[in-house]
Amino acid sequence: MEIPVYIFSGFLDAGKTTFIQGALEDERFNDGEKTLVLMCEEGEIELQRDRFSSQNVFVEMLEEPEDISPFLLSRFEKKYGIQRVMVEYNGMWPLSMLIQNLPNNWVVYQQYTFIDATTFLVYNGNMRQQTVDKIAGAEMIVFNRSRPDMDIEQFHRLVRALNRRCDILYEYEDGSVVPDTIEDPLPFDVNADLIVIKDEDYAVWYREVSESPELYVGKKFKIKGMLICGAAEIPEGNFICGRQVMTCCVEDIQFAGFMCEYKNTAHLRNQSWGYVTAELQFKYHSVYRQKGPVLSVKEIAVTSAPKKPIATF
Repeated sequence: MEIPVYIFSGFLDAGKTTFIQGALEDERFNDGEKTLVLMCEEGEIELQRDRFSSQNVFVEMLEEPEDISPFLLSRFEKKYGIQRVMVEYNGMWPLSMLIQNLPNNWVVYQQYTFIDATTFLVYNGNMRQQTVDKIAGAEMIVFNRSRPDMDIEQFHRLVRALNRRCDILYEYEDGSVVPDTIEDPLPFDVNADLIVIKDEDYAVWYREVSESPELYVGKKFKIKGMLICGAAEIPEGNFICGRQVMTCCVEDIQFAGFMCEYKNTAHLRNQSWGYVTAELQFKYHSVYRQKGPVLSVKEIAVTSAPKKPIATF
């Protein structure tokens, strides 16, 4: 049986426990399903089980990252006969550690990230990698302890540099909750007959196409990228066009590119740079082993590397 997993991430005292408490008190959310709550840190606020709307809630503490294992989590599933899981995740632990160690039938349904607005800029400045980790994959970001004098546009920009699809909410000290309605125009014209991607906009373009490829099917792009060809795993008539992309720091630089179909790959030089004009398709490709963005190349013009080879947000 598939077990849905809801992840509540963020740094200590950001409001995770309070949100989980409220959800489990609400009969609309907690109508009797057997629920396992995994607590990965101890904050100032503790869960008050006697206030839950249903008593089919079981709480287990994971004190160390090493405690997260498919074997232990499967034991909890059998012990309690659970139907869903809520995880209050430690903000100092990488999310990949949790996701990679879930049992095969545990599926992440949603990830929420809670942020103390009064300390966000400090965390972002001093622990950027952990901040990126908690924002990049979240469906919702909640800024608790927001105040009218705060620059929410700065918060907005920092979040949108990492995650364009999440909802952003600001919860103020008087209890009011205000959704983020700041418009976020893209740095390129998606309605142009030929969408030309500037060097400085490659990272944003790559993220957009990766997250919402269906919106760009049939669009014609011109991008500058490094051409990767000749590797054994790349089929004949294909190459990869991409760039090194840095999300937050040097340690997380990785190559970000898409498969390209082109009949004249024999004339390409591996790791050369080129302007690629192509139409985007979304289909199965053997290198992806699933559906993904594929560029149907119309033209390639050889060029030099950009002044800043590593693309950033």
